[in-house]
Amino acid sequence: MKSPAIHRLLLAVACAALAANLSSCKTAKTARHMYGHEFDPPVIQPTNPDAVKVKVSTTAQRVYAVEGDKVLLATPCSVGTNGSTGAGTYRIQYKEAKRRRQSEPDRGYPMAYWQEWKSAYGLHWGFVKPFPCTHGCIRLPARSAAKLFSLTKVGTPLIIAPSHPEDNTVGKTLPIINDDPLPNPDRAHMMSPQFFDDLAAGRLYKR
Repeated sequence: MKSPAIHRLLLAVACAALAANLSSCKTAKTARHMYGHEFDPPVIQPTNPDAVKVKVSTTAQRVYAVEGDKVLLATPCSVGTNGSTGAGTYRIQYKEAKRRRQSEPDRGYPMAYWQEWKSAYGLHWGFVKPFPCTHGCIRLPARSAAKLFSLTKVGTPLIIAPSHPEDNTVGKTLPIINDDPLPNPDRAHMMSPQFFDDLAAGRLYKR
């Protein structure tokens, strides 16, 4: 017969193992992986559109549209390398749903659902990766970009910071998006007017 001390020790080890297994199961359940064009975030329409704010968490790579304490939309994003997205409080200065890159290299490359907060810096559609990969812009999955575009207007506040409280709540429930393995769509298609219609209809990889 085991002594009470040994019994307690064995019980503690079993409980620790069970806790570890539950923790790993929870992680496996919540750490979903998908491509950006597969992600379709839920959205809540604001009660007061004038009260909408956009928060960008550069460390967690998350974007939140909020109205007060209510999260209207939450999405993964990609931010700039070497801190190039920066931090601060801004306002959306300019919006263009069918914008294209204006400078070289890759002049004409689509940057759909463009929302500019300072010259040459904007939130827009792009290939999202789970690490900083842009020159300072904030890339969003297609449906996220479209839905966020519909929630904002010129003048909407934009708060960019290393972290936001939402990172510890809804931010943790978001999937990991990695478009890195995807090939670029056909360049001729990307440069055509049809591209924007296909992107909006979710046909980017279903043509």
